[in-house]
Amino acid sequence: MINLQHFIKHLSESLENFTMIIKNPLVSIVPIELAASTCITSVFQHYASDSWAMLLDSSNSQHKNGRFDIMVAKPIATIITTANNSEIKHIDNTIEQSDDNPLILLQKLISQYLSGVQLAQTGLPDIPFIAGALGYFGYDLGRHFESLPNKHFAEYTSPDMAVGLYTWSIIKDNQDECFYLCSLEGYPHPTPSDIKLLVAQKYIAAKFALTTVWQANMSKAKYDQKIEKIKSYLNAGDCYQTNLAQRFTADYTGDEWRAYLTLRNANHAPFSAFIRLPTSSILSISPERFLLVRNNKVETKPIKGTRPRQRDPLADKQQIESLLTSQKDQAENLMIVDLMRNDLSKHCEAGTVEVPKLFEIETFAAVHHLVSTVTAQLKSDKTAIDLLQGAFPGGSITGAPKIRAMEIIDELEPNNRNIYCGSIGYIGIKGDMDTSICIRTLLCEQGSIQNKIYCWAGGGIVIDSEAGDEYQESLDKVSKILPILDTEVSTNIQG
Repeated sequence: MINLQHFIKHLSESLENFTMIIKNPLVSIVPIELAASTCITSVFQHYASDSWAMLLDSSNSQHKNGRFDIMVAKPIATIITTANNSEIKHIDNTIEQSDDNPLILLQKLISQYLSGVQLAQTGLPDIPFIAGALGYFGYDLGRHFESLPNKHFAEYTSPDMAVGLYTWSIIKDNQDECFYLCSLEGYPHPTPSDIKLLVAQKYIAAKFALTTVWQANMSKAKYDQKIEKIKSYLNAGDCYQTNLAQRFTADYTGDEWRAYLTLRNANHAPFSAFIRLPTSSILSISPERFLLVRNNKVETKPIKGTRPRQRDPLADKQQIESLLTSQKDQAENLMIVDLMRNDLSKHCEAGTVEVPKLFEIETFAAVHHLVSTVTAQLKSDKTAIDLLQGAFPGGSITGAPKIRAMEIIDELEPNNRNIYCGSIGYIGIKGDMDTSICIRTLLCEQGSIQNKIYCWAGGGIVIDSEAGDEYQESLDKVSKILPILDTEVSTNIQG
């Protein structure tokens, strides 16, 4: 005799797992009635432990680029790339392996699942993303697009690229103080009522703690030697500028989401992000935009030039004046502006690449930065992914010329960068894109014996760079990161 309850349960599970690609789905954008003071983290925290949950977070920043927060979960398909292999998991749980260009594979995946999306109604709010691809592109992904050396062994479990396809999102417009639930018809998604109930539930984040001191991957003496080696390349004409980074490592225990909350509240960086993968998490509090595409208009905002914040207002103002009048910092910035102008020109209309803002000061919790803005118009026959590949990785974290600078980076840095100096962001169903440069970014990896957390800091080296100043600048950049996570432990850095 058939057990009726068992049969109904089996049928329910079968229906839940029944999968198909919805052709020409309608997109819906519905307001969620939440208090204006509600933070996006109050919603996302209920998904933060789920694999493939991701948050693009302005972290309550007052910065002009911090208008929208975007959270996603439960992708219908995923693509991860490690070294020369990409693994695509489809909606029906079948897995495809490929050694093709990962970004071409991503473009095909987006076209396969999300082509022909239609708006369900007119008069929808002009918000970004809605649905589409969201994830990260690690620095080492650049080896797929250029012939570059790789002398380091594969020590990270985190892939070089991890992107999901998402059919629903929750977006907060911080300017209008409104929440929206965006969804594609035919795919499961929470309702506005579901979200309101979640926010009303009490949530207590688990503890997080470092269990060892931070360990640098090079001593100050080694760092100084590498600066001198870069200068020898500069003097020989190999390059004009090369970025050099050091990596800090510690063991930890506890919930990475708790660590992220601590960092975001201390830094308020407009391009913050939290990404949860099956065995690792990414915590980013980046201040830097890489590439923005909206209505085929392109923007990039390279950062070059840094001064540490001072508690005394007068001393802090003097730091700004020092940065504004520094010929060295302006020269560094201009080199990268020229590099980015060239990178954008590969896929943008001739004559549209412009620099509307040069050498602007932007102020953050730990530092002042010198920032320039480059804009252009994307060619009608090119996509945001074409633009991303043509400019990847960002010139502000490589040096110039880019390929030679990356060769020197591989020679001198003791470890691969993985997520550091890569990008986090989205490619939306409207063809829009926004990505960050992953500076001030940490990688947490769960191990069988202990968990490891990695954090990097670096800077551009030019002919008149002083090793001591560059070393101190790298520490200034993580002064609101390393000590914040565990004051007693992380103030000690062993080289």
